[in-house]
Amino acid sequence: MTIEFARNLSSQPLAPEKRAAALENPGFGRVYTDHMVTITWTPDAGWHDAQVRPYGPLSLDPATAVFHYGQSIFEGFKAYVQPDGSIKTFRPDANGRRFQRSAHRLALPDLPVDDFVAAADLLISTDRDWVPAAEEKSLYVRPFMMATEAFLGVRPANHVTFLVIASPAGAYFAGGLHPVSIWLSEEYTRAAPGGTGAAKCAGNYAASLLAQQEASANGCDQVVFLDAVEKKWVEELGGMNVYFVFDDGTLATPPTSGSILEGVTRDAIVALAAERGHPVEERPVSIDEWRAGVASGRITEVFACGTAAVVTPLGRLAWRGGELSIGDGHTGKVTQDIRDALLAVQYGHAADTHGWMHTVC
Repeated sequence: MTIEFARNLSSQPLAPEKRAAALENPGFGRVYTDHMVTITWTPDAGWHDAQVRPYGPLSLDPATAVFHYGQSIFEGFKAYVQPDGSIKTFRPDANGRRFQRSAHRLALPDLPVDDFVAAADLLISTDRDWVPAAEEKSLYVRPFMMATEAFLGVRPANHVTFLVIASPAGAYFAGGLHPVSIWLSEEYTRAAPGGTGAAKCAGNYAASLLAQQEASANGCDQVVFLDAVEKKWVEELGGMNVYFVFDDGTLATPPTSGSILEGVTRDAIVALAAERGHPVEERPVSIDEWRAGVASGRITEVFACGTAAVVTPLGRLAWRGGELSIGDGHTGKVTQDIRDALLAVQYGHAADTHGWMHTVC
């Protein structure tokens, strides 16, 4: 049964001229739309009290379970203005299914995919004037769920809140797309077999921050993690999946075996690459293969992918005692081609042959 949403609209939305100023240079995750969606869950009532309401602070008891035991998951996808003025989102159903898998792993209640998508649609359509129309700008949508029961016992919470907020986003790289530098984390790991690596939960990102600090201290933009068992297999960056481009046109990406997040963008690239004559191998790639492949010219490009930055070229890998450069300091041809193809579908400049785009309004 589809959830019915009440509408409690803001009496003080941001003035149009101030909204226009915010959309001019929104950055990423800095400003938010006028409204948010909230839904409550309890064992007895299930999902209830669904509403779109003014964006604002939440009032939570200091004993709220999420503060103590980390039952918190989230998703992220974008809404794009199309050439005809309509607004579409990219594969929100895939995000909804991943949200369900994350909820299961964190012992949180299951939210039907249709309700997940409907909640996002409601917020986007309510705040449609917040969706930037300029190229490489979009509305970033953040659904999340957390344990909101005030209780200090260690068990799954009996009061859970699902929310959706949204933030206009500019081009991820304000100065234009350019290869980024990566630090190899050899001391810290992001996730382990049997852990929460395949879930999009808050704790995974908290676990990556110390390694990210180490990367910054060593002059790198991002960090890449190895597996937790042998510490030899490349897993993913702090928040993105990784692809390797070989000299015969083949692409390889580490398999999502339980400790790697099943990226929605990653999955789309498998299809886009194949259409462009690039076979994709989902297989383990060792750090030794990465180093040797770049040195020999076998690996010609490396890129990362995710919702926020879409496709990002990697230009340098550094570690304690060494570093290597990837490519010639510019975005590689395959990386650029795949990025352009994905953006063309998202912004409505190319046919959506896979049915990825969902019409909101």
